[in-house]
Amino acid sequence: MGTDDEYYPLFETKRGKGRVPYKIFSFSLFLGICFIWVYRVSYIPSRPRSQGSEYWGWIGLLFAELWFGLYWLLRHAFRWNPLFRQPFAHTLSQRYENMLPGVDIFVCTADPAIEPPVMVINTVLSVMAYEYPTEKLSVYLSDDAGSLITFYALLEASNFAKHWLPFCKRFKVEPTSPAAYFKTITSLTYPNNAKDLVAIKKLYQDMESRIENAAKLGQVAEEVRSKHKAFSQWDSYSSRHDHDTILQILLHGKDLSAKDVEGNVMPTLVYLAREKRPHFPHNFKAGAMNSLIRVSSMISNGKVILNVDCDMYSNNSQSLRDALCFFMDEDKGHEIAFVQTPQNFENVTKNDLYGGALRVCYELEFHGMDGFGGPMYIGTGCFHRRDTLCGRKFSDQYKNDWESADKNIDQMTEASLHELEEKSKALASCTYEENTSWGKEMGLLYGCSVEDVITGLSIQYRGWKSVYYNPPRKAFLGVAPTTLPETLVQHKRWSEGGFQILLSKFSPAWYALGLISPGLQMTYCYYDLWVFNCWPTLYYCIIPSLCLLKGIPLFPQISSPWFIPFAYVMIGDSTYCLLEFLWLGGTMQDSAFTISAKVAEENVSQRYEKDIMEFGNSSPMLTILATLALLNLFCLVGVLLKQVVMSEGGLRFCKTMTMQVLLSGVLILINIPVYQGLFLRKDKGRLPSSVAVKSTALALSACVLFTALG
Repeated sequence: MGTDDEYYPLFETKRGKGRVPYKIFSFSLFLGICFIWVYRVSYIPSRPRSQGSEYWGWIGLLFAELWFGLYWLLRHAFRWNPLFRQPFAHTLSQRYENMLPGVDIFVCTADPAIEPPVMVINTVLSVMAYEYPTEKLSVYLSDDAGSLITFYALLEASNFAKHWLPFCKRFKVEPTSPAAYFKTITSLTYPNNAKDLVAIKKLYQDMESRIENAAKLGQVAEEVRSKHKAFSQWDSYSSRHDHDTILQILLHGKDLSAKDVEGNVMPTLVYLAREKRPHFPHNFKAGAMNSLIRVSSMISNGKVILNVDCDMYSNNSQSLRDALCFFMDEDKGHEIAFVQTPQNFENVTKNDLYGGALRVCYELEFHGMDGFGGPMYIGTGCFHRRDTLCGRKFSDQYKNDWESADKNIDQMTEASLHELEEKSKALASCTYEENTSWGKEMGLLYGCSVEDVITGLSIQYRGWKSVYYNPPRKAFLGVAPTTLPETLVQHKRWSEGGFQILLSKFSPAWYALGLISPGLQMTYCYYDLWVFNCWPTLYYCIIPSLCLLKGIPLFPQISSPWFIPFAYVMIGDSTYCLLEFLWLGGTMQDSAFTISAKVAEENVSQRYEKDIMEFGNSSPMLTILATLALLNLFCLVGVLLKQVVMSEGGLRFCKTMTMQVLLSGVLILINIPVYQGLFLRKDKGRLPSSVAVKSTALALSACVLFTALG
């Protein structure tokens, strides 16, 4: 490595620009928020002199604005000190090429109906093709459904990989997922390898056809099963919730046949379906990951673990080396527990209809968390140091020991592959974790719907740091939700998980004191308190509009000096958020809508590609959404008819109620797609008629009842 004078870091860190102007702007906004609080407290209506609805409406807005102001403070912690990382993979290769550690890659799947086996094996093939020494690469597929079809697909993929991996290396293929690659590449694009391209594509299509035929039949042909002993492990299979451990090493360095068509060693490839019994908790993905950690320690024991969801294929074959730059840096590497990459999606439309790209989160906020000690672990696209997942605490004396990374592997592989499989099966039994620290202090933690986030938080509590790496060429690409109900369910799960963390013993609100930096504590609290936003948001969407209909002012008149802080905070913060979103690559969607017969015949994917919102079947969430949209529409239309058209004091009324009129108008603009789905669209993605009837009745009832009160 040379002397200290010759030392070059394996990565550099740059701070975000424009922090000082932003802090000045933030301070001015905070002053405006303080003035709003003062106004609310100073002008609380006297109950005897006011209508009861005015008093309680005012008190409710006071608490809502207190919450919004405090939550706003948490939000801005992300923007105080964002960091941007740049690894130097060429320096890593020059310095450590012969000392690169073993890497174990975990791919998790749980349901072949939702996660088709062809999609799963494309992810597996993509990570097998990393630009990395194949003898140090091991890929594990955890199949929590114990599906015979998924195993058959992996078996087919192990044979196809013998052709695919040499093709990828020879022609520097990107991305290394066959399906993704063939979507964008033709023989005309690369005429020099047209013959090879046609041949490899034919092999892939034949494999894909065999797998899809087996999936349609729901079984594997007896001829195929008779050729592979591994299929006998399904003889005792009862159901996906009741079966023995099924483990098969499909490719391994000890197996002389585990070489590609050019004679090169293949990465290790392992299939695992952990044991499941009806009366034993399986702990979902966290349980699957913990079984993989234990089983892989017996077979390959890689010092670094990468886990990816089965729909997140590798889009950058260099990302593994990039991640190792952070772990193996002589100065800072020993502090880093995991390297998190963003979730990116190949199917996000131009206007990102459902906000699935989470641009602000991945392009800005995670960089901000990195400035305070590191981002959270989000469950996929994350490179881990194995020691930290096994419960190790950080100490200043800890040093990287990459030279001894594989010292136990030779001893492990002295046994036959069959013996290795049998020993490993015991580590995936449903009783193995009884009376142990697994799920409590070791591995991924149990008892939370966002097990990934709470696990990463517990690792940071033990003194470790994490790093956020967002490469120009995205490391992984997946599939984002394509309907509104799917998006709402996903957000519901995230908000529930954050709330569970807030109430757990690992709560960042109190347990984190002294264990992580105050800035990182604030950012975690921002996400975990997200669920509480629903109440003040609902209040702001309902009460001002109802009071508008009844002629009750809840905001200062436009001629009042107190109008200035309200206008400054609302316009200033909204403008900043919009500009930030556009700067990060977002777009403003044209909400114009044209009814046509063609639209009525289109399916879900076609509507999604055209940025037409998909509402789907009736649900309570959609009923609430439609009711709120109609409530604001009825209130604004009702007050305009009552005060402007039928009354002579319309102008004076507008001056008094400016803020409420504007607020209701903005909410109506936001909900234009909902009105279209209720009344204008004729395709199958519209809101169901039952939702239209229920939401109309609820909105009208609320308007009538509130008007009649007091």
